[in-house]
Amino acid sequence: MRNKLFLFLFIISNSIMANISLPTIFSDNMVLQRNSEIKIWGWANPKEEIKITPSWNNQEYKVIADSHANWQITIPTPKEGGPFSILFKGYNEVILNNILIGEVWLCSGQSNMEMSASWGIENGDEEVKKANFSNIRFFTVPKKSASYPQNNLTGNWVVCTPETMKNFSAVGYFFAKRLQEDLKDVPIGLISSNWGGTSAEVWMPESVFKKEPELLKATANYEPNEYCPVKPTLTYNAMIHPIVGFKIAGTIWYQGESNVGSTIYDKTLATLISSWRELWNDEFPFYYVQIAPYQYGENHFGGAEVRDFQRRTLKLSKTGMVVTSDISPIDDIHPKNKKSVGIRLANLALVNTYKTNSNLVNGPLFKDLKINKSKITVSFDYSDGLYFKDKKSNQFEIAGSDNVYYLAKAEIKNNEVILTSDKVKKPIKARFAWTNTAQSQLFNKANLPASTFISE
Repeated sequence: MRNKLFLFLFIISNSIMANISLPTIFSDNMVLQRNSEIKIWGWANPKEEIKITPSWNNQEYKVIADSHANWQITIPTPKEGGPFSILFKGYNEVILNNILIGEVWLCSGQSNMEMSASWGIENGDEEVKKANFSNIRFFTVPKKSASYPQNNLTGNWVVCTPETMKNFSAVGYFFAKRLQEDLKDVPIGLISSNWGGTSAEVWMPESVFKKEPELLKATANYEPNEYCPVKPTLTYNAMIHPIVGFKIAGTIWYQGESNVGSTIYDKTLATLISSWRELWNDEFPFYYVQIAPYQYGENHFGGAEVRDFQRRTLKLSKTGMVVTSDISPIDDIHPKNKKSVGIRLANLALVNTYKTNSNLVNGPLFKDLKINKSKITVSFDYSDGLYFKDKKSNQFEIAGSDNVYYLAKAEIKNNEVILTSDKVKKPIKARFAWTNTAQSQLFNKANLPASTFISE
């Protein structure tokens, strides 16, 4: 009897395992990328035929599970709309309901992206009360780490309500809300995968470090953190790898505070961006937030260096950066004004990705400098209407061949900045806002601040 019972349970368990199943990223209430060829994947019995019928076209698609019980298929999506359903039929049936077709964005990074209204953001209580948007959907990836890439995670898509919004990424929420203003209520799906305190390296696949040993070497002195993993790849394995391939419009990223002190963060961030694009096989837009000024300690320039590394990463295609020095206090590493950050990120997407307007959405970015005897002329991109907030600036410095920087007199002329100093007769380089706590004094006509830079 015991043997028969064991055999019966074995057959039942195998039957259950053989049924069609889907990763949790595919669930009721999800948003799928519009006007695309999207990949759907899952598990079933080896050689089982799965018939997939989406309600937006009622066309039947077929796929057969391989010998490892895996299957995947690519199906087309229409323009924005919904709600729709998808029926999966094999030995069993699975149906997903209340699906919207729209724009899907991945929101990732550390605590400033993770930070929700429940943490105490600016005007948080009022924003929560208003957060009833049935065509904004959230998926929160739980905090987990793994030594090897995982093929699934826990979680589910939820509709934006005051209850769900208050614990979701505030930057992500305001990003979605602003997108909808220009995109005329196109559904927005947000996948939030964040962990406060994490360095960029934990979000990168292992393959990166095999190709770029310099990046791995840079993590050798990372000290254990009681709040998050520090070993490379651990959060990537558990929190990014399971969703690789889920079609997205792009990524927004807010991270860098935990990499203060790095001397190669420009390479680190650029490699992370490139590796994710390679994994998705898609050069999707990647918009990120420059870290805010903060009292990291004035015996080094670690914060300024990371801000400049982030600026330099803009050389990658389809990237954009939000500067936040004007909306961030220097004594709080978690600035409370998350609404402005989300709006500025969305404005980058609206201009560069969706092309719904042509507004000036970038602050001044260092372009080049020209040397004329004792003067340096600095030019900027996005420099229309250049002005100093307090009529003058004490944030520019110049140096000669001895590499000793001195405060420079700065004057604006024809949307360029002319620098001189009595202490530097033959200047060859310049820098701006080169302290950890510098809040930019230089703005353009859109009232957006200039980024920290060093010309070296």
